[in-house]
Amino acid sequence: MPEPAESPDTGQVVTPTRVVAAVCLIAPFVAMLWVSSYAKVEPTLIGVPFFYWYQMLWVLISTALTLLAYRLVLREQRARKGGAAK
Repeated sequence: MPEPAESPDTGQVVTPTRVVAAVCLIAPFVAMLWVSSYAKVEPTLIGVPFFYWYQMLWVLISTALTLLAYRLVLREQRARKGGAAK
């Protein structure tokens, strides 16, 4: 006999926290795919053209945004588990 579908209480739910986490994860892709916004030489930083240092800056920004998204989702999961147990 097939398993019953997940009840609405245990399924994946779109919450504001998850939307913020998704935006944090999508932002680096949008920034890097919009090449015309950074395809230039000026301004240079320590002699490095903008094209290169902008991309390297996004490596750091992406790391911070991924960490933020992870923490938000983890906090929400903990809150849902704690709330369901009570």
